[in-house]
Amino acid sequence: MNAAAAPISFVKTRLCIMMFLQYAIWGAWLPILYPFLMGFRKFTLDQTGYCLAAGAVGAVFGPFIAGQLADRKFATEKLLAVSHAIGAGLVWNLAGAADFSTFCTLSFIYGFVYAPTLALTNSLAFANISNRDRDFGPIRLWGTLGWIGVGILVGQVLLRKYTPAVGTEIEIANAQNAGRAVAFQLSAVLGLLMAVYCLTLPHTPPAKSPKQNMAWAEALGEIRMQPLITLFLVAIPVSMIHQFYFVFTSDFLGGIQRAAANASVNNFADWTNQIFGVGGGGLMTIGQMTEIAVLGAIPLLTKKFSYKSLLMIGLCAYALRMAIFANMPTLLPVMFGVALHGLCFGCFIFVAFMMVDKFTTNDVRATAQNLFNLIFLGVGIIVGSMFATKVAGMATDNGVMNYKQLFTVPMWMAIGSLIAIVIFMPSSEPAQEKNAYKRVN
Repeated sequence: MNAAAAPISFVKTRLCIMMFLQYAIWGAWLPILYPFLMGFRKFTLDQTGYCLAAGAVGAVFGPFIAGQLADRKFATEKLLAVSHAIGAGLVWNLAGAADFSTFCTLSFIYGFVYAPTLALTNSLAFANISNRDRDFGPIRLWGTLGWIGVGILVGQVLLRKYTPAVGTEIEIANAQNAGRAVAFQLSAVLGLLMAVYCLTLPHTPPAKSPKQNMAWAEALGEIRMQPLITLFLVAIPVSMIHQFYFVFTSDFLGGIQRAAANASVNNFADWTNQIFGVGGGGLMTIGQMTEIAVLGAIPLLTKKFSYKSLLMIGLCAYALRMAIFANMPTLLPVMFGVALHGLCFGCFIFVAFMMVDKFTTNDVRATAQNLFNLIFLGVGIIVGSMFATKVAGMATDNGVMNYKQLFTVPMWMAIGSLIAIVIFMPSSEPAQEKNAYKRVN
C-alpha cells in the first residue's frame, strides 16, 4: 500500500504513530544517560565521554549504508523494521552492561543501527505527503509527544519506585541513578513494537532511475552548493551545543529539583516534582511541550519568514537558554530556559531537515537526510562529547560542578554560529515563496 492507494488522512495518521514511536525510543534513555553512567555505573568523566562518542561514531558510518540501501536497494519501511528489531536487543543489553568496554561497544553498534532511522523516518514521511511545508510539521510533532510521554513516564517511575521516603540528598540521588536502568528496558520494548509497526507503513521503494549508482556521491555534489553547505558546516557546532544540553541538563535539573524539594516551604517545587517526576528527565519534557507549539506553527512561520531567519531565531534561543542556565540557576528561570528548546529544535533542526528535502533531488533525499544526520548525530556529537566532557572536567572542583563556567561555553558557541549564518548564508524570500532560493526537483 502507498499514499496513492489510501486516503491521505489515514496515511498521515500512520506516519504520526511512526514518529511517536521513533522518538519515544530515543527519549526514554538519552536525557538520563550521563547521570546513569557517572552516578550509577561510576564511569570516569573520560569514560563517559567515550561512551557518548562511541554511539556517534556508529552514527557516522550507518547513514552511508542505510541511505544507499534506502535510495538504491530496499524499501524504506523494511529497512526501518530490521534496524529497530536489532536496536531493541542492543538497548536492552545496555541496561545491564556494567563495565566500560561492554557499554562502549554496545553504544557503538546501537548508534550504527539506530541513528539512520531518524533520517529514514523523515524521508519516508516526505515521500508520502503532498505538501512538505504544510504536512510535515503536524506529523513530526507526534515524535515530540512520544518524547514527552516517555520522559514523564520515566520520571514518574523514578519518583514512585526509586525515590526513598527518607534519606540524605546523596542517598536519594544514588537510588534514582540506579533506577534509571529501567529507561533502557522501556526503550527496548518500544523498539520492538516499532519494528513490527514499520511493516505496516506505506510502501516506499528505492528510486527506479537514479543518476548515479552511489547515492552518497550524488548527494555530496548537491550539498556543496548554497545554502546547504553553510547549513551543514554550522550544524557541527550546534550539535556540540546539544551535547552540553542533553548530557548535563538532566543532572543539573535533578540537583535543582532535589534542593528545592528539601525546602519544606517550596510548594511549587513539590508540585513540579509530582507532575514531571524526578531525575531531571521529566522536567526536560517542558522543552518538548513548547516544541509542539513551534512545530504546529511552522506552516505559518514559513509563510512569513525565510529559512535563514528561522535558523537565526533558533540560534538566538540556543544562546539565551545557555545564558539562563549559567547565570540564573533556580527552578523558575531554568524551567523557562528548558522551554526555549521548542525554538531551538523547531527553528533550527526541524527547518534544517526541511531545507535538506527542498534543495536535493528526489533520488538522493534519503541519503541527503542521512548525511545531515551524519553531521549532526555523528561528527558533531563525537567532537561535542569529547569537548563537553573536557570542559566539564575543567569546570569541576573537588567533585562539584561549576555550571556557570560549564554553560557559558556553549552560549558563546551559539553566538558564533549565529554570526556565521548571518554572514555566509544567502538571504531569501519567505520559505514558502516560489523564489525562496531554488526548488530542486
